[in-house]
Amino acid sequence: MTAEIVLSNARIVLADEIVEGSLVLRDGFIAGIDAGAARTGDDMGGDYIIPGLVELHTDHLEGHYAPRPKVRWNPIAAVLAHDAQVATAGITTVLDALRVGMDEDADLTSDDIRKLADAIEDSVREDRLRADHFIHLRCEVSAPDCLRAFANFDEDERVKLASLMDHAPGQRQFVNLETYAYYYQRKLKLSDQDFQKFCEKRMGESARNSGPNRAFIAAACHERGIVLASHDDATTGHVEEAIEQGVRVAEFPTTEEAARASKAAGLGVLMGAPNVMRGGSHSGNVSARTLAGNGLLDILSSDYIPFSLIQSAFFLGDMVEGISLPQAVAMVSKNPAEAIGLTDRGIIEQGRRADLVRVRVDDHVPVVRTVWRQGRRVA
Repeated sequence: MTAEIVLSNARIVLADEIVEGSLVLRDGFIAGIDAGAARTGDDMGGDYIIPGLVELHTDHLEGHYAPRPKVRWNPIAAVLAHDAQVATAGITTVLDALRVGMDEDADLTSDDIRKLADAIEDSVREDRLRADHFIHLRCEVSAPDCLRAFANFDEDERVKLASLMDHAPGQRQFVNLETYAYYYQRKLKLSDQDFQKFCEKRMGESARNSGPNRAFIAAACHERGIVLASHDDATTGHVEEAIEQGVRVAEFPTTEEAARASKAAGLGVLMGAPNVMRGGSHSGNVSARTLAGNGLLDILSSDYIPFSLIQSAFFLGDMVEGISLPQAVAMVSKNPAEAIGLTDRGIIEQGRRADLVRVRVDDHVPVVRTVWRQGRRVA
């Protein structure tokens, strides 16, 4: 028997327009889009229906697994808690970002990370999850154990994206050493002398490891069909290096110069939704609002606040001149899906997956009322 659902009296956000009418869902896919009033169906009360959000970079899972120093939660319970939060924020496809390569900031081991990956994959097999989960490897290429940790994912088919990152001081995200000191010295509670030693150690590791590790991981990802992302590019030179390595997504460029070079080269420029909502980067780097206004933003990521993804889309569509709501919604659905080759979702169109979110806006804040994944209500 064919399972059919009709969502009527909705404002349907399509690729380039908003249509008032009805959606027909059949067997997990969009079967029809009908403008105008409908006599039957579930009345959406004039709420928006948008595509399910696609999240490429969220660091949120690790916090559920290690909520306090030296505390480890059951990994399946951590995945379920994380999944519930992203789904109720309207995210129907999520790439859980897992560390590859540890530093003093991690408070985790490579074994911990593999446990989380196993918990994700076991939960997918057992149909425990609301959202569709894949894996994003955040490869800290300066770390001495980066390649050993990367090898833990040699046979893992859920890996869709790998980012090449180097958080050593004096470059990329932390060109300004004062900003680096504010972030790390306070967090690790280091004296000035110990902080100087810490910086020298990190810069030495970067000089020794970053180049070889970047090259190895880039080659491995191309062989396996894993999409590559650069991370925190600051200069045209960084972007040129990324292009040479076959990068397709530019994550969090720290300057407008790098964003422009990435856009000109055809890379998908990804910025943080919290940056949009706060009006600037927590590290003092370029504002995502500025990039959006200048036509240099393609993809948004919730980074560390899952709800910021849907919030930023409605903010940009409402507050930034030259960006319509359909364009802003594409930054959190169609564009990220296409960037990693998921062409069956991300847009409301006949034949696509019925990954959908019902949204009402109250006092400029989007309220997620219902979420469907493949036509099945999950939140």
